[in-house]
Amino acid sequence: TFYYYYYIFIICRFFESLTYHLFNQTSYKATKRKEVTRRINVLYILRVGRERKDTDDAVVVKESNIVPSAPSIEVNPVCGNIPSSPLRIPPSPLRVPPSPGRFSMSPKLDRIGSVHLTMKQVARATQNFSPSLKLGEGGFGTVYKAQLEDGQMVAIKRASKEHSEALRSEFRSEIELLAKIEHRNLVKLLGYIDKGNERLIIAEYVPNGTLREHLDGVHGSCLDFSQRLEISIDIAHGLTYLHLYAEKQIIHRDVKSSNILLTDRMRAKVTDFGFARLGDTEPGNTHILTKVKGTVGYLDPEYMRTFKLTPKSDVYSFGVLLVEILTGRRPVDSRRSPDEKVTIRWAFWKHNNDETMDLVDPQMKGAVDEKIFKKMLNLAFQCAAPTRADRPDMKSVAERLWAIRVKYLKRAGRE
Repeated sequence: TFYYYYYIFIICRFFESLTYHLFNQTSYKATKRKEVTRRINVLYILRVGRERKDTDDAVVVKESNIVPSAPSIEVNPVCGNIPSSPLRIPPSPLRVPPSPGRFSMSPKLDRIGSVHLTMKQVARATQNFSPSLKLGEGGFGTVYKAQLEDGQMVAIKRASKEHSEALRSEFRSEIELLAKIEHRNLVKLLGYIDKGNERLIIAEYVPNGTLREHLDGVHGSCLDFSQRLEISIDIAHGLTYLHLYAEKQIIHRDVKSSNILLTDRMRAKVTDFGFARLGDTEPGNTHILTKVKGTVGYLDPEYMRTFKLTPKSDVYSFGVLLVEILTGRRPVDSRRSPDEKVTIRWAFWKHNNDETMDLVDPQMKGAVDEKIFKKMLNLAFQCAAPTRADRPDMKSVAERLWAIRVKYLKRAGRE
């Protein structure tokens, strides 16, 4: 009996020991698995954190060129002064998607803007529309600089007294479209008056004149290559917003140097929406119009021939404008010889004959990088292709200009 119980005891101890050993092995493996998993998770988190940090470093969040949350760089008007920090060369603002909710609630026309004036207040602000306060004049009317009672400076566009139906339509079109847009590269509508024989548009005042005036040297300030590149990017961003990100697609129809205003920091803003039209919501569709509108030299030849309007008509005008920015010449100049009257044809001929650097505006201060200049010129020619199918869209144009900008800063050793 003793040996019986002794053997039972030995067997029990054996199984107890075996069970304990197996349990510890399983627990050890489980613990190891947990430890390995934990380490993998930690490494993953560290990697993701590192990637996120890299991304955060690359994108400087500021007021946007396309959307308010996207990055941008302020350019000092002093020639050749370009930011040197690599953090100031972020990816293109167009890579930041717009917030769809921001543009979905345009104000009604009876609640536009933040400025509400009577005709008496307007007369006082403009000193009875004094010629000394005149900023410019066009087919629609005259633009005056005005100071409100609170000190705010505004621009007031007063319609001509010839109250044709076309002018009324242009006025209504401009305020309806301006009410739908809000972008740093587009002039902002603050208010309007449509009463009796008076029709006025009250808009943001942009103090530094037009791009054309600066190309002509009217303000005595130099536009160096870097400033011209920044201005081109600003215009492209403004047009991209109109074509893609406004509540409804807008085609400007009158993109030209005299419709580009410059701020005191040399940022560009597109203005004058009198000829603008809403685009088609269906991709590829076109507007067939009964009358072509625009400015000679900037008009899309396919639009003139077919009366079909698309955003690519603005792309053509931008291509002509880009050549104007680089050469300083107006699109059509009757004072020139027959071979040089139409600037874009002359520029194309020069470029094809390896005389590209002859196109550089003699007023442009500082050295010009030949490779970068040629890249911009090639892009301008693509935008101004005779048929719209061969032209890029404005978003692609803006992205390519931004890429040119990055290369320019790198080649200049300023990154």
